[in-house]
Amino acid sequence: MPSNFVAKSADGYEAIMGRWSRRLAIPFLKFSDVPAKGCVLDAGCGTGSLTQALAAHRGLTAIEALDFDENFVAALRARTSDPRITAQRGDVCALPYANETFDCVYSLLVLHFVSDAHRAIREMRRVLRPGATAAATVWDTYGGMPSWRLFWDTVRALEPEATDAIPRKRPMTSEGELRSAFESAGFKEVVDTMLAIRMDYINFDDFWHPMVYGQGSFGTLFDGLPEARRDRIRSGVRAAYLAGDNDGPRGFASIAWAVKGTA
Repeated sequence: MPSNFVAKSADGYEAIMGRWSRRLAIPFLKFSDVPAKGCVLDAGCGTGSLTQALAAHRGLTAIEALDFDENFVAALRARTSDPRITAQRGDVCALPYANETFDCVYSLLVLHFVSDAHRAIREMRRVLRPGATAAATVWDTYGGMPSWRLFWDTVRALEPEATDAIPRKRPMTSEGELRSAFESAGFKEVVDTMLAIRMDYINFDDFWHPMVYGQGSFGTLFDGLPEARRDRIRSGVRAAYLAGDNDGPRGFASIAWAVKGTA
């Protein structure tokens, strides 16, 4: 089954989300735990933020990393020489592994993009050894990402034609959805929580360019607008970012939902 994540490039992903994935990986692993030894899976590895965080745990004997986008897989391969890491293209809704293979399975910022999140969660459980843990986290994309709301609410107000390019609320991003899905898949001892990081930007350009050109279809729409309308959008978003102050660093507290359960 295809992903519904619109990927442009590994570099674009890094600019808009990869740098924040690395930050989120730290509290996510603290919540979900890492086994002292054994084989683990990063299901939907992207460019490798979580995979590389897992590699810091020297007791792990094997780290499998899988993503639907070949560019992301290639980027991860280029960024690591750890012999324990194996990266390959694949679908988290149809994991290419035998039953009861892993000592832990992780999913970082993936389940709100797959074609069938419930099927992906069942697959995570299938490949776990009995008593092993699976854990997942997704952004609270409506209430928990103020930097994105600042951008998209401003665009929506200034450019009605951009409505189709504005990301809509995705499955699994509301409180309790992940927990319910894990329980429905048959996981035991299910626990959920809220994770928080800061998204820190150097200046307005550091905020603007990844939001426009990092991923998704907005960049194409934006470039096709007349210059006056492009200038109006950029000026409006810049005013919202500056909030009456000089250009410079800004930080936005950002929230993700997380869940874990045992097979």
